[in-house]
Amino acid sequence: MFRSSFVTALAAGACVAGSGVTSAYANPASGLAPHRAVYDLQLKDASERSGIAGMYGRMVYEFNGSPCDGYTVSFRFVTQVNTGEETRLTDQQTTTYEDLKNGSFRFLTRSFTDEKLDKEVRGTAREEKSGVSVDLTAPDTKQVELAASRFPTEHMLEVIDHAKKGERFFESRIFDGSDSGDKTLMTTAVVGKKEEPKAGDPDADKAGTFSKQAFWPVSVAYYNDTSDGDALPVYRMSFKLYENGITRDLTMDYGEFVLSGKLAKLEMLKQQDCK
Repeated sequence: MFRSSFVTALAAGACVAGSGVTSAYANPASGLAPHRAVYDLQLKDASERSGIAGMYGRMVYEFNGSPCDGYTVSFRFVTQVNTGEETRLTDQQTTTYEDLKNGSFRFLTRSFTDEKLDKEVRGTAREEKSGVSVDLTAPDTKQVELAASRFPTEHMLEVIDHAKKGERFFESRIFDGSDSGDKTLMTTAVVGKKEEPKAGDPDADKAGTFSKQAFWPVSVAYYNDTSDGDALPVYRMSFKLYENGITRDLTMDYGEFVLSGKLAKLEMLKQQDCK
């Protein structure tokens, strides 16, 4: 699972999590599948206030690694935005490394507009007894102490764990290094009952050997983690989730506009064994 900081992600944590360095989900039998997924993006809806007349693009998400050696994610989100007066090319490139065993997370995001660098966010985070400690080197050099949170792969495992138990609703706090890398977000996740793919579903057909397997419909809303709280989420994402962490049929709701992401290609990568 993820979030795109195009506004605010392939994926969090329980509000009570992070009381120790070792993740509750650092399990060698986690079953997450290394893969590379390509999604075609289309504008589904846009308000007048968004200033968006049209938008399309492509997202590439590569997930690799193992519970023993840690997980790496390479994520690229490219869109062409038509405002009615001009066309802009946006390009967000994110790479992360997450060590579930030792509770550490490394992140780098570069955002470009028309091939010019707009912003770079770089840093590391680690789970401490008191919460999450973040060391940033860009856009500014600083250290930030945040509330106890989980990192993205931990959250993916958490969602799957709740889904298997039939627990349909839960709240979480996440840290994924997005925006300026100096805050956490609260989330609410809604997990539907497991479903079989419908006949003729073109998005399912792109899932290869998984095209006939059952999935959970999942929706995750992200809120600013402030003391007074926000009535509306800053971002909402819904998708169909397989037990091995692969997702398809995405809907990304940024408030003033909504994007759909259809699976265009799925490539399974070599599974790394724990030694």
